[in-house]
Amino acid sequence: MNCCTEKPMRMTMMKMSPSHTTPLQIEKLKCQEDCEDCKKKKDNRKQHKVALLIPLLLLLGSMTTFAADGAPTKSFWDDPFNHPLLPLYTVSVLLLISIVLVMIASIYTLRILNVFIRKAQEERAAKLGITLVHEQSWWEKLWQDANAMVPLAEEKNIELDHNYDGIKELDNHLPPWWTMLFYGCIIWGVIYLLAYHVFDSMPLSLDEYQNELASAEEKARIFRASQPVELIDENALTYSADEAILGKGKSIFTSNCTPCHKADGGGNTIGPNLTDQYWIHGGSIKDIYVLIKNGAVEKGMPVWGKAMSPQDVKAVAFYVKSLQGTNPVGAKAPQGNLYQEEVKEVKADTTKIQASVTQ
Repeated sequence: MNCCTEKPMRMTMMKMSPSHTTPLQIEKLKCQEDCEDCKKKKDNRKQHKVALLIPLLLLLGSMTTFAADGAPTKSFWDDPFNHPLLPLYTVSVLLLISIVLVMIASIYTLRILNVFIRKAQEERAAKLGITLVHEQSWWEKLWQDANAMVPLAEEKNIELDHNYDGIKELDNHLPPWWTMLFYGCIIWGVIYLLAYHVFDSMPLSLDEYQNELASAEEKARIFRASQPVELIDENALTYSADEAILGKGKSIFTSNCTPCHKADGGGNTIGPNLTDQYWIHGGSIKDIYVLIKNGAVEKGMPVWGKAMSPQDVKAVAFYVKSLQGTNPVGAKAPQGNLYQEEVKEVKADTTKIQASVTQ
């Protein structure tokens, strides 16, 4: 017997209660074992539950990964494809798009249903010979009030005498929303004039720019004060091919100096060639350091000492010095004066020589 399709036989026993005359009914217990149809239905329910749990498990997995890795060092927009929350964001966006599409489809479906209902009401009213009065919805009333449109049946009252090849002109007034927007702009203009130019209660664009510059300068001053500054003696500065300093200098040079000197230091129409032995402001390591620090405004060289720390200026100077003799392809012609490093002569210890001769 199929317990899901056929009703089981009911076994009743009549027993009289000592205090009541109402018979007590005892039904047969349910079958202890499930039939085949019950098992199939249970399996289907389990499959539906698993299908619903898969998106939830994906979301929980992405959140667990994010929690295990800790706070990301980069924001989502820095590296979106490798961000741990990419699955969560993707599912959220798809869910939002689905909700919006369902809402749009529901609205259009309701509009279509309203059209069919209205047509059915008009046909029924026509059969009964009753004039159907359409009751406007709140949206139609709002739209009518905002535009103040004249009904089609009353357009004859606002027709003008102008006629252009059968095209007639109507004497419509401006919509109320347009008039309110126009008056609102006038009121806002008066408030803006009083706030910015009469009472000076709000800063102008130039004042805002200067305030932002002052705030940025103050933040930079606080940052510089919090960083330990290494004092560099320009007169005792000596070049050395330190890989750490040259690597740092190359990075700064690539970020700031390539527009004028090219990446290889060969120079372009703006900046001179830095790889030859000709220099406009001197070619010693001290001259290069001072030029980068103080700049040469008349030549278009910025004052990098205001934007860089002394260590950064030193690193760039060392990197520029290391470009000597590289001779890149397409380098600019020499400019300035020839500079040659002074070779320091090492004096021999004459006392040791005389001592060895006497012996």
